[in-house]
Amino acid sequence: MGKTLFEKVWERHVVHKVSPSTDLLYIDKHLIHEVTSPQAFSGIEKRGLKVFRPENTVATADHNVPTKDQHLPIREALSRKQVEKLSENCKNHGIELYGLGHPYQGIVHVIGPELGITQPGMTIVCGDSHTSTHGAFGSIAFGIGTSEVEQVFATQCLLQKKPKTMRIVVNGKLKNGVLSKDIILYIISKISSSGGTGFFVEYAGSAIESLSMEARMTICNMSIEMGARGGMIAPDETTFEYVKGREFAPAGEDFERAVEDWSQLKSDSDADFDSEYIFDAADIEPMITYGTNPGMGIKIDDLVPAESDLNDENAKKSLAKSLSYMGLQTGEKLLGKPVNYVFIGSCTNSRIEDLRLVANYVKGKKKAENITALFIPGSKQVELQAKAEGIDKIFSEAGFELREPGCSACLGMNEDKVPQGEYCVSTSNRNFEGRQGPGARTLLASPLTAAATAINGFISIAE
Repeated sequence: MGKTLFEKVWERHVVHKVSPSTDLLYIDKHLIHEVTSPQAFSGIEKRGLKVFRPENTVATADHNVPTKDQHLPIREALSRKQVEKLSENCKNHGIELYGLGHPYQGIVHVIGPELGITQPGMTIVCGDSHTSTHGAFGSIAFGIGTSEVEQVFATQCLLQKKPKTMRIVVNGKLKNGVLSKDIILYIISKISSSGGTGFFVEYAGSAIESLSMEARMTICNMSIEMGARGGMIAPDETTFEYVKGREFAPAGEDFERAVEDWSQLKSDSDADFDSEYIFDAADIEPMITYGTNPGMGIKIDDLVPAESDLNDENAKKSLAKSLSYMGLQTGEKLLGKPVNYVFIGSCTNSRIEDLRLVANYVKGKKKAENITALFIPGSKQVELQAKAEGIDKIFSEAGFELREPGCSACLGMNEDKVPQGEYCVSTSNRNFEGRQGPGARTLLASPLTAAATAINGFISIAE
């Protein structure tokens, strides 16, 4: 029997088979930031250890950083302390840090791919659930807890139970205005926010293969929102062209040899998956969420469902509570609903392709007066590229502001928060209660939907 892409990469990294279901895996790259690393550093230091392979570890500051005046001291005391502690720990353990002011600073899941640190066939971990982003390159990438961060610091290995495999196939041609964010929100709405629990997902099919690398990253980023351990896409010519020439990618003959190896990383035709779903790209429309988990999504011109409309029992149970928090009613139409906040950013949609899409749409237009819009690039490199292309000027003329890189209003852990009771159309990945600030109400959507909403002042389809 053939092997899946996941099995091929996993087996390359097994150091020791502990039991029939548990392996000791070697970890190629360990990404860290200021939120989940301090306790792990403290843990190894209490045991008299140093980071085993600091050259395999890359650090950046992203969750707690402000997105304005990054040259000034961070105002929030806790945020400032966490960023300072990261700097201190990295210095003590010889780890490369892309902190504030560094030309490579940015969201950890944006800088890895754009610097060529992320490569096909790797195992990549980070104390952050959206590490699944890097699976777009055909790598096994997943988030880990603090005790596991400590394991990797100490040994560059990780004890893991091997997950089951799932394939999600999307075939056909996407409609105009339908983006990768709509694809993944559609998939999650169909299989639920727990439908991928216990699985590692491979995305395949002609619609997936047609996507750019940045769009593929959006798909894999939100694998965790269906409960999956991670998601991955087989590397192909699109992948190789993206990696080629990047700062830390192989070069010359080393790159050619790497491509030969990476080209083998695909599921065999007779590979067996534990579960499989097949979707038609033509069925996908621009999507938006209405509830408090990413599985509570609808086509943007549909009505908020009633309990009788839902198949998932968990969704039925949480519907009333979610709608109460969101201030919505069953049968309500979200299209045309006034909102006051729009957020374009996060590790899901803050890459240069996302900013180009938005700039192309808002060029020559003005945002609605009632809208507060946050446009946050995913990295310093994205910010500089946007300025080089004049995107910052397009935003300014439309009444928007391009800020400095960070996680920003994806989560209420920094200065960028959505006020209590306000609706925010957001390109981020989670719409949990209080995710963007205490009492904030998050509606997940694509960058195009967010841009159209910002221009009109109400939930809109980009025409």
